[in-house]
Amino acid sequence: MPSPPIDREEYIEQAHFFRNYRERIEENVSAQEVLAGIGEEILATTKLPMAIDFLRAELLQHGRVSDGMSHLSHYFTPFQAFVMGKAEQEDARFDMRVALRVLEQEAEYRAEEAAPQGLFVYQFECLARNRLGYDAGLKAVAGDPMFNDDWRLWIVRLPGLLGTSDFATLLYRRSEHRIEEHRRRTRDPGYSASYPVLFGVPEGRIAKANIGKDPLYMFAALQRQLGYPRVPRPAPPRTTPLFEPAVETRFQRLEARLRLLEAEQKGGIDLSQFMKERPGGDGVMG
Repeated sequence: MPSPPIDREEYIEQAHFFRNYRERIEENVSAQEVLAGIGEEILATTKLPMAIDFLRAELLQHGRVSDGMSHLSHYFTPFQAFVMGKAEQEDARFDMRVALRVLEQEAEYRAEEAAPQGLFVYQFECLARNRLGYDAGLKAVAGDPMFNDDWRLWIVRLPGLLGTSDFATLLYRRSEHRIEEHRRRTRDPGYSASYPVLFGVPEGRIAKANIGKDPLYMFAALQRQLGYPRVPRPAPPRTTPLFEPAVETRFQRLEARLRLLEAEQKGGIDLSQFMKERPGGDGVMG
């Protein structure tokens, strides 16, 4: 049984923790240094400073923050530990900075009285956009204390359902909008579904409009229309040179001079690399 949700002030401090963790990693500060120093910044009336001390001990002993988060299941959710674990894998393609931004924005949303519909769609889009895997990922999502038994049963069934229906269809079928359409079509105002309805009319209407389309369009519509949290995206690859061409040329010349100095210190400069062959076979300086 999942642990009960933690207080709002805990989520506020979690968002601060994940944000500072990410910013300091971007400044090439080691994870050990981040965890050693950031605890003093956290509000002392929360449980997060003690959690950070435990994470630091786990990092020093096992080399993974996610292991510590899994042990603190009463404080960190399975989804938080899953996201961090994916970023810490040795062959991970999931950038740690993106993972921390995902956790930061999720904590911010939770601090704003999150709805289970918005939280689930956010977590599902994180799995889909970053290709983190539905089987283990949705199992972690189902363990979130935000979701009741009806939600958990539907979430754990989703991996099998996704093989036969697109996500928009599955969301629409569990919406109040579908119930209202059925009542109008059958002229039966007393009709009720034999299964739990998890989404409201607005979500169902948006889902129906996106059946057969890329699910990212539906996620974007839910964010625009209903204020659902936006999932962080990795920075696009650089398409322009890091330096101006003139500056790049000067760097290349400096590198060439450094190579010459190193060669001279090691016992002399090999002049053959500067020689050009004459047609007769004699080398001349180029």
